[in-house]
Amino acid sequence: MKIGIIGGTRGLGKTLAWFFKRENFDVTITGRDETVGKITSYELNVNYSSNNEEVVKSSDIIIISVPISSTKDVIKELAPKMTPGSLLIDVTSVKEGPSKIMEKYVPKDVEFIPTHPVFGPRTTSLNGQIIVLTPKKKGKWYPKVKKFLKNKKMKVIETVPQEHDKMMAIVQVLTHFSYISTAYAIAKLNVNVKDTQDFESPIYNLMIDMIARIVSQNPFLTYSIQLENKNGELVRQTFADAVCELKDVISTKDEDKFVDIALIATKNMGDIQSALGRSDKAINSLNHESNILKMSIGKEIGLKHIYSGIVHIGILEDLGPEFLKLNTNKHHKKLKISNVEVLSEKELIQWKIKLQKNYSQSISCVFPLTADQYVIKDTINNIKDITNVKIIDVYTGPQIQEGFTSFTFKIEALNNAAFESTKNILKGFGGVIR
Repeated sequence: MKIGIIGGTRGLGKTLAWFFKRENFDVTITGRDETVGKITSYELNVNYSSNNEEVVKSSDIIIISVPISSTKDVIKELAPKMTPGSLLIDVTSVKEGPSKIMEKYVPKDVEFIPTHPVFGPRTTSLNGQIIVLTPKKKGKWYPKVKKFLKNKKMKVIETVPQEHDKMMAIVQVLTHFSYISTAYAIAKLNVNVKDTQDFESPIYNLMIDMIARIVSQNPFLTYSIQLENKNGELVRQTFADAVCELKDVISTKDEDKFVDIALIATKNMGDIQSALGRSDKAINSLNHESNILKMSIGKEIGLKHIYSGIVHIGILEDLGPEFLKLNTNKHHKKLKISNVEVLSEKELIQWKIKLQKNYSQSISCVFPLTADQYVIKDTINNIKDITNVKIIDVYTGPQIQEGFTSFTFKIEALNNAAFESTKNILKGFGGVIR
């Protein structure tokens, strides 16, 4: 099946091209900048074309992933040229406008599904991600698309464009507006956020990270989200009114009114206990990993880069507020703490098996007949740097004293020192190495 992504050289379009290529679709991306297009094409191993019309005519599915301000014009231009029986999808975060344009310009023998993937270009897995579908009509493509998304364990929301935009006015417009306003206020106060790190609480830390995530997005995109959602002006004005009202209450020292506002806000937040539980998990997760790093200074540790997937294994030499230093034997690496996750001991072993040479040795040991070979095997398996243990022989022949038996273990390990540790364990069980 051929999928054409109009605007697939950057942002979400590029991410979608990567996902569909992994699913073995025949993917073609388009973009105005031919140099960027060819680089992206090579990087993702997909096709690139600078001719939107040709891609539209030769594709089974067309996904429009251009800036919100350009989406309507692109639909007007390309929808009438689509092949009968094909499918048109747009992935903008505003649905009412594009839906009306699709309804007007898409031919009757072409199906269209206005869609909003509620995730960004940094997403690396569809599992658990939310996607909103706002179909005007459900044709032959719709159940196939829905089944595909469900199979990827995505949370599929079905609604109408007007309801989608109303909800996104809160989820996106209000959130972006309030976060950017907060960041702008900090800037206007001439305060460097780094200077607040010595005083920050876990809640403040989480808030700053979330704000930074929003303000670091493409400002043209966030502006379009504000501008194109018809509910935006009401939401922004209501927010501004609420801020001014709260400010006036504090300025006039009206404690009762402040408490009333706080209680109204609290009651409207829904399931507070669940919110506290989720935020506790986030805080505990941050603290847990921070404590692991502090306790690992001078020790071997495995760190996986959360975006590239590259794993770094070495001795943790130094730990600062933002960066850490890792000695990987070959050279020293400086890594940003926020960009890596600590591998568990089991994960570290698995990566070592992939990255390092694996040694193998068979060890035979004589034990009393009452010895349990499986207990001994499990104990060996827990020795540091042992990667696999098999019992390959149990022998009670002429060479073995009566009342005794010989167990032979085939052991795989990351280094020879692990074999010596194994022999010491076997001797500790009362065994005699053959």
